[in-house]
Amino acid sequence: MRLLIVDDSSIMRRIIEKNLKDYDIEIIGMAADGDEAVKLVKGEMPDVITLDITMPGMDGLACLDQIMAIHPAAKVMIITALSDKLTGLRALDKGARGFLYKPVNAKDLANAFDRLLKRNKPTIE
Repeated sequence: MRLLIVDDSSIMRRIIEKNLKDYDIEIIGMAADGDEAVKLVKGEMPDVITLDITMPGMDGLACLDQIMAIHPAAKVMIITALSDKLTGLRALDKGARGFLYKPVNAKDLANAFDRLLKRNKPTIE
């Protein structure tokens, strides 16, 4: 599983990276804006992408349109500070597979990725 992390905050990119270290995921790149993200998607074709909505230049929704045009099989998880439900619904309409509000913690991120990747956690009986 190959992951691209897209967020204009270097702190947020590192938080996502740190919290996903226990997954069998190779982080193939990090982008600070939509233009950089689109270039990386074209070159690397990641399986999973975390995508912020509010970024300088191309915003996350415009970026999502381009990602879906290039690589419709990509599983995109929106991670944003915008708590506007309409934006979340628009992102899901455009092809995002998950939505998470900032600030994120390790548990929320893990749960969201489990759902995104449709992993079943082992249960103890």
